[in-house]
Amino acid sequence: MKLNPLILFLFASVSALAQVKTEAPKKLVIINSYSQYLASVKKNPNNQLVEITKAIPGIKLDIRYATKNNFMKQVMYGQARAFARKPVVESLKKVQGELNKKGLGLKIFDGYRPYAITVAFYKKASDKNFVANPNQGSKHNRGCAVDLTIINLKTGKEIPMPTPYDSFSAAAAAYYPNVSAEVKKNRDFFIALMKKYKLNVLENEWWHYDFQGWQNYALMDIPFEKL
Repeated sequence: MKLNPLILFLFASVSALAQVKTEAPKKLVIINSYSQYLASVKKNPNNQLVEITKAIPGIKLDIRYATKNNFMKQVMYGQARAFARKPVVESLKKVQGELNKKGLGLKIFDGYRPYAITVAFYKKASDKNFVANPNQGSKHNRGCAVDLTIINLKTGKEIPMPTPYDSFSAAAAAYYPNVSAEVKKNRDFFIALMKKYKLNVLENEWWHYDFQGWQNYALMDIPFEKL
């Protein structure tokens, strides 16, 4: 008995599709054991999460997530501290050195962020474009991202930038055009200086910088209290 060519084609197509296996998303590898973290540091000293204020004298902190003054409107961190991987802190130290010569300095809003906090942010945020998707994890979770701005050392005040920290507005974008000449000058100076030391601005957040080579560092979920 001859089979209809159309039937043969459909049968072959179905068979081919059946053989294609749908790959499940790769499970994230997250270091949540302090002993595991210490082992990674022993293997590679660059994995160390360094407390920024201890490594860079004079740097200022404004850790919003340790207060209710943030987009979550609740305290997310038990301690007002900031950490980053060793090479990231070394870069920040060089940035601070250049700024100090101009009577300026850095103010840190956030650094390393435990993975559990990223999950909480994603659930709460009204605009998901401004928070990391937990399915990929955040560069903050890797200790390779910092949120910060520049201050005048004499007054302690922030120099003019396009928006306040953690703004969800269009003007928060790193290259948003409709800003004053002074703001543009400040923002562009900041972006160029950070890039000089391997810290690249995030496209939709002028205050967020990612360290070049962040891919080499694991996601972490270790609370500040253990560091």
